[in-house]
Amino acid sequence: MTTILAIANQKGGVGKTTTAINLGAGLGALERRVLLVDCDPQGNATRGLGATASPPHLYQALTGEVEASAAILPSGFPNLDLLPAQRDLVGVEVEFVGQEGWEGRLKNLLAQVAGRYDVILLDCPPSLGHITVSALTAAHGVLVPLQCEYFALEGVSELVSTVQRVQKTLNPKLVIHGILLTMYDDRTNLCRDVADEIRRHFGSKVFDAVVPRNIRLAEAPSHGLPIFQYDIKSRGADAYLALAREVLRRVA
Repeated sequence: MTTILAIANQKGGVGKTTTAINLGAGLGALERRVLLVDCDPQGNATRGLGATASPPHLYQALTGEVEASAAILPSGFPNLDLLPAQRDLVGVEVEFVGQEGWEGRLKNLLAQVAGRYDVILLDCPPSLGHITVSALTAAHGVLVPLQCEYFALEGVSELVSTVQRVQKTLNPKLVIHGILLTMYDDRTNLCRDVADEIRRHFGSKVFDAVVPRNIRLAEAPSHGLPIFQYDIKSRGADAYLALAREVLRRVA
């Protein structure tokens, strides 16, 4: 069965897109067939894989102008495909709301192609708006990248509340798949203290894999490459390969 994971956190700058790209590539390296769906109108995952979002892309697929398969592109990395996004995706926030069943459009779209993939990753925008709600409605689980900083727990509590509301009204099978600590620097007391607090609060929901602050991870998107193509020997590559293995253990 295809596993659909929404990578979500309404706080920006926590590593959602970096995680979406490199987890997708890590799963591809482990010979899983992966589709990365760029659900963010900013299109960072699209650009981070070196793609251009000339139509057709996700917006055209959601409006029914094209079939989902017509908008999917190869990423250039083995076993990883991309459903790109462009700024007109923001139209979802105003055009679909009020239409009956708008929350299920993304779910229905993914059903067209799910049989081709082992894992589908949804890179959500930094908000809890309609696009994120649609992604949570379509997903089996939520992967939450969480930066090791002072306000991290406060932000994730809002996301957990949104997940619970979606569970009650739209997707009762939705679960928190895991929480990923990102931008971790073990040289600072703050990072260590925040990481300890998150693990106390969420327990086994927190992945063992931790993504360090790593300049090679920051550089890779500007070259349109996953970290495994940009610098496979980096600490960032090690971290995302470990995460990919852990994700597969959790969905097994």
